[in-house]
Amino acid sequence: MNRFFKLFVSCLILAGCAGSNHDWNAEYTNSPTGTPIQMQYGSYSTQDSSDTQHSIAVLLPTTGSASAAGREIRNAMELALLQHSLSNLDVTFYDTAKNPSDAINTALEAEPDIIIGPLFSANAQMLRTTKPDDMPAISFTSDANAVGDGVMTVALMPTNSVELIVREMFYDGIQNFIIMAPNTDSGKIMAGTAKRAAEIYGPAVTGVFLYNEHDNDNLKETSMHASMYNARTAAHKRARTVLSDILTNENLTSIEKSSLYYQLDKLSKTDTIGSLPYSAVLFLGSSDDTKTLGSFLRYYGADSRNVRFYGSALLDGTDIASDYTMMGTKYAALPEQNQNFVNLYKQTYGTIPSRLATFGYDATNIAMGTVYSNKKPAAYLLDPSGYAGMDGIVRLKPNGDSERGLRVLQLNGSGTPVVVRPAPENFINPIYNIEQRHITPASEMSLQTRGINPNDFIKIPERFRSKYKSKTFGVNMTETQQHIQPNVVTVVTNDNDNKEIIDSEYKPVKLESINKTLIDSVEINE
Repeated sequence: MNRFFKLFVSCLILAGCAGSNHDWNAEYTNSPTGTPIQMQYGSYSTQDSSDTQHSIAVLLPTTGSASAAGREIRNAMELALLQHSLSNLDVTFYDTAKNPSDAINTALEAEPDIIIGPLFSANAQMLRTTKPDDMPAISFTSDANAVGDGVMTVALMPTNSVELIVREMFYDGIQNFIIMAPNTDSGKIMAGTAKRAAEIYGPAVTGVFLYNEHDNDNLKETSMHASMYNARTAAHKRARTVLSDILTNENLTSIEKSSLYYQLDKLSKTDTIGSLPYSAVLFLGSSDDTKTLGSFLRYYGADSRNVRFYGSALLDGTDIASDYTMMGTKYAALPEQNQNFVNLYKQTYGTIPSRLATFGYDATNIAMGTVYSNKKPAAYLLDPSGYAGMDGIVRLKPNGDSERGLRVLQLNGSGTPVVVRPAPENFINPIYNIEQRHITPASEMSLQTRGINPNDFIKIPERFRSKYKSKTFGVNMTETQQHIQPNVVTVVTNDNDNKEIIDSEYKPVKLESINKTLIDSVEINE
């Protein structure tokens, strides 16, 4: 392979490209949206009739810790280049592993027609600020802050899969959900995207929980908070105490005794009472952390009949389908890889290609299409119709972002996810509404809940209700709307004897926010 590849890879770059103040929106907005360009058979399949020499510079880590990723992209590029054998095209690779600044400057000195790479966001940002304004580059970063000004990306933007799966929640009739995301910059961006998507599509976010990746103790603690386990167990204990105290201390009819004994026996078979203030959980982390969180949530009472699980494209291609706890989970995913490409890659290199390989193959075909098109580079690269690549449709945006058509998969316990919503085949109908650069990173948001009052879950004789009142456990509402009568207010204290303090002169203060960790009592209107 390398011997044949050297036939058309040359270090001599003859063509140049220069300019300034280039408007990358100019040719984009006036083009109609139609059928995506087929990547494998683009307009570059026959080379220029002229003797014009074209050049592509490639910025990848070919040594160091990331060399495996760089090598996989390069392998895919070789396949794309060999399929077309363009004799008037020079391709030069520059190693960004040791000194990315030197690699970028050396590549730019050769004045290529287009650049493929870099892989990492910091290098893409460096290229963006260094290159001529009108020189295009196709990178592999998913960081929206690193692209723009002619630096584009073929990577999957995190916002795509998050927006898609929140929209799927809307289709499923989900009314409210919580977000569980890694306590990282990318995790906060994804959580912020989910909150923005919820504003667009309707389901309410009732809590945001940020956890430490790969930290089982923290994952366990986070799951306990998210499931209101302490509040629900405390409410359960109080409910049993009320039933027991009435049975012990009060004169009851035989029917009343039978009812209370039945309820007490039923409670003895559970550890918690009360439902959760959400009907879905959106996981935005890795497969391993998601499986751990899901297992803890189910253990702590997030019943699969009442709480559904959803995930982002980070679950795509992982072993999560084999985890029985996650059965029923829906998540966003790229379309299945083109089988012809997979077979060719495996036959040539002996391994199954990852998504990086297909991204590299698509980037190479887009770059060659740009070089040999009779359109201006911006007009070709930013065609609103996009491209049909090895991972489905993709299109590049003037701001550097990409949009990819995704499908929705669901785990059914068989070990193989099933497609519940196929990926779109074109961009004629808009797919996304959210741009990553406009997202505010999310902060932790305590679970919004009116709490659990044990007396709501047990039935006691009416004549004892005023005597056996209970506090509400776990209440936490950012905005409380209490309709308080000014004359008589009963405050139930946290004391075990449940003594009541009644004062007609008492005037409660309206609370702007309530933190569940600080609650000692709950105001109850008479």
